[in-house]
Amino acid sequence: MRQLAPEQRLRRLELLVTRRLDGLLHGQHLGLLPGPGSEFAGSREYRPGEDEVRRMDWAVTARTTLPHVKEVDADRELSTWLLVDSTPSMDFGTAELEKRELAVAAVAAIGFLTAGIGNRLGAYLLDGVGLRRVPARSGRAHLLGLLGTLLAAPRGEAGGSPPPLAEAVTALHRAAPKRGMVVVVSDFLDGLPDDNTGTPDWEGAIRRLAVRHQVLAVEVVDPRELELPDVGVITLVDPETGRRREVATSDRRLRQRYAAAAARQRELVRHALRRTGAAHLPLRTDRDWTADIVRHVHLQRRLAGAPRAPAHPAPRGVA
Repeated sequence: MRQLAPEQRLRRLELLVTRRLDGLLHGQHLGLLPGPGSEFAGSREYRPGEDEVRRMDWAVTARTTLPHVKEVDADRELSTWLLVDSTPSMDFGTAELEKRELAVAAVAAIGFLTAGIGNRLGAYLLDGVGLRRVPARSGRAHLLGLLGTLLAAPRGEAGGSPPPLAEAVTALHRAAPKRGMVVVVSDFLDGLPDDNTGTPDWEGAIRRLAVRHQVLAVEVVDPRELELPDVGVITLVDPETGRRREVATSDRRLRQRYAAAAARQRELVRHALRRTGAAHLPLRTDRDWTADIVRHVHLQRRLAGAPRAPAHPAPRGVA
């Protein structure tokens, strides 16, 4: 796809999304993240382990003496905000796509499939030099313009000083006061502890964002970030700092240590995103990203429509 002109790439992306994914996310405006909206629709009994205590309907609970939670309908108009990471670490790819191109594909899927009358899409673009804001608007022309901006974005230079991912998430949070959906597309490598233990810098910012919005974290990964092939001596370059290091990949123990460290790193990211309350959609440059999105949607809908568990009232002291 990278050899095509930008206009051809956009047409191919739109055709791919509408052919393979259209229909999955339409319907009752539940989108990629089936879940609550803001229109009150009644109450039902509290399900321990599934319902959030902050949704408790205390008036009904007092009348019935059983814990109840409020149910709400999905909003008729959906506001979606995107935070797209285009920092130098995304300028990497050893498979069908570069990570940056896969991020654009994910944005295309989200944009085309959440488009609808009254629905608006806005974005923050985090690149090698700063954070750019694209105001929220509706319509196909606006989406195509956003995708064109992403495709035409200059590649970051190593050694630049882009704002941290946590700072970008905080800026988006301030700019999106109305409840809606927020999608963060990144490799989430920024702000990770050096020893792959502890808490990433961005975890708290995403957790605060998820209090108000439905958040989808799209994690973009390349297979060479997970394991090294045996290809002799190679020069590795840190895309963020420009530091270089020669590595003898024929050393089996080195490859094993690399794979183990990479696995700990991705596990750290996975657990951190789970703690924030965001839905997690991992995409890889060597996999069919449309199939991964389909599986994610089906999983989310199964979870949202799961049969009710037998009612087991929460302890009286729950708060």
